[in-house]
Amino acid sequence: MSSTTSTITRTAVAPLTTEDAELLLAAATAAAEAAGATVSVTVLDAGGHLLAFRRDDRAVLISGETSTRKAFTALQLNAPTADLVAAVQPGAPFHTLPTALDRPLLFIAGGLPVHRDGRLIGAIGVGGGAPEQDHGFAATALDALA
Repeated sequence: MSSTTSTITRTAVAPLTTEDAELLLAAATAAAEAAGATVSVTVLDAGGHLLAFRRDDRAVLISGETSTRKAFTALQLNAPTADLVAAVQPGAPFHTLPTALDRPLLFIAGGLPVHRDGRLIGAIGVGGGAPEQDHGFAATALDALA
């Protein structure tokens, strides 16, 4: 019996660094402040580890948990949380998904995956403003990273 070994070429992709995370956090915060919103921002690396977090003292306390759940959801599903809302309604494909993971997910706008060279390297979550605002603040932060 012969054995063959397949070699997979892997392209190195720079991970999300703490400097990247701080830039994302600062850009999202600045966008929120310019809009007069008080938000919390969470940045996770590809493994779901917290790289940066900021909660405005004027933001509601739960906004910190909300931003973290949004980032976690975007990371786990590699999709903007705003795009997932319809998929979790009763009878939809992801209806039971929140109970299948060890952390709760949050399906409202404001969570975005972070990619580099086409690969998932982390996620950002923004919570505290209106969902459309949170999504915009996160998107502005991603633009700053590009």
